[in-house]
Amino acid sequence: MFNNIPPITRNIIIINVIVFIVTSLMGNQIIGYLAGFYPFSPYFKSWQIITHMFMHGGLMHILFNMFTLFSFGPVLEQTLGDKKYLILYFASGLGAFFLFNLWNFVEVQQISAELQQLGVNVGAYLSGAKIELAGSSEAVLRQKELLGSLQDITTTPMVGASGAIFGVVAAFATLYPDSKIGIMFIPVPIKVKYLLPIIVVISVYLGVSGKGGGIAHLAHVGGALVGWLLARNWKKHLYRFN
Repeated sequence: MFNNIPPITRNIIIINVIVFIVTSLMGNQIIGYLAGFYPFSPYFKSWQIITHMFMHGGLMHILFNMFTLFSFGPVLEQTLGDKKYLILYFASGLGAFFLFNLWNFVEVQQISAELQQLGVNVGAYLSGAKIELAGSSEAVLRQKELLGSLQDITTTPMVGASGAIFGVVAAFATLYPDSKIGIMFIPVPIKVKYLLPIIVVISVYLGVSGKGGGIAHLAHVGGALVGWLLARNWKKHLYRFN
């Protein structure tokens, strides 16, 4: 059965599995090099905008992502062809990274502005220098809270193929909007043209509200947006390149 999967989808799955096994064996050392850190973090490396797409946070994470890719990828690979399918996959992953970190940038600016008002040298803190907190007990408590949020953004990496795969799912929904799929907790199949917007709206809410539970929901939105834009453009010329 695995040999019947089109080559691009099959090779992406193989690479993800290999990277997952290697990082599981090597641990945090390799994760620090390959995961996607905030671009203004001291831990950020340029190659992470690509390598983070092949990293996963656990067995269920990679199983869910690869099963979703296996479910939607082959149809799109055969419909779009190798070149456009690869563009779709990696452009969606880049879109996910960009939107997630654009929101991080907005949050960092807000946090930095408040810290500066409280007399904290944010630049020195980000460069690794030791800083002294001063003011009333309430002010110091607020400074610690803000610095903790700032540290979370700059030291917590983004991992996973979810953004790229959301782009694949969005492209599928754009090209085959009336296709019905089953999903847990919903007793009847639902058309993807209805399901995808619901998922995107929920992801936006969870990402912006901060109630995402450690999941990069805005990365999913970024990937879906790029996938939708590409498929919407290609759909006009679908039979020309098929």
